[in-house]
Amino acid sequence: MRLLEYADAHGRHPRRRTDRRRHRAAGKALDIRQAGALGRVDVELHAAADPLDAAGADVIVLADPVADPAWDGEAGLALLSRFVRAGLAGPFVLAAAEHVVLLERAVAEAKVPADRILGSAGAAIAGAVRALVGLEASAAAADVSVAVVGRPPGFSIAWSSAVVAGALVTERVAPHRLAAIAHGLPKLWPPGPQAIAAATAGMAEALATRGRRVHFAMTVGDGDIGRRGAAAMLPCMLGEGRVLARAVPSLSPQERTELQNALA
Repeated sequence: MRLLEYADAHGRHPRRRTDRRRHRAAGKALDIRQAGALGRVDVELHAAADPLDAAGADVIVLADPVADPAWDGEAGLALLSRFVRAGLAGPFVLAAAEHVVLLERAVAEAKVPADRILGSAGAAIAGAVRALVGLEASAAAADVSVAVVGRPPGFSIAWSSAVVAGALVTERVAPHRLAAIAHGLPKLWPPGPQAIAAATAGMAEALATRGRRVHFAMTVGDGDIGRRGAAAMLPCMLGEGRVLARAVPSLSPQERTELQNALA
């Protein structure tokens, strides 16, 4: 719904949903458009069987087919290679939790520019951590700033630099409660479809604008941390259809070692 609100507010029409079974895509597009009335948005949606109908889109999101196997592995790589051969430069957002390896292969084998492709599922975990810390600190999740980085499911949490409403998290939450959140993180992977959809909508909106907003996203690194070509979740500044910058948050020596080991 967030993407529909953005498209309606900025006059970006129409939106396309593609699936090899066109009638399924058409049914889903109809469901989404009818749901738009609840959010008071009116966006034209089209269904198509050929993924190349997405040409010209501000952002191309790769999720999964309705009935076929997920677009990962060879199937996903073949689809992205087809996009590249057709001259589509992206940006591409890989939304499924299984897309980590596909993200790496897309850059290495399909030659998709690393700043034009990213993964969104991991960002849902960052949102979950903010919510859990907010509960422990009796604060709103929006007041929590904490970096969650690494490669799923072995994420690292930068507790040393995390803050709640301007105060260090380590001063607001007991160490054993922070440890419990960190130890429970692998159980939250993979995140649910609604959590992934919310994270994906925010990234797509940022990519389609010049807002230069920072999102936690899966991105392929150039060797600045971990091995070259490895995908990891890092804070990324998004805008103008690409990843404008990647950053490694402030980490304690132990947290940095955990991150490097996860990417080794």
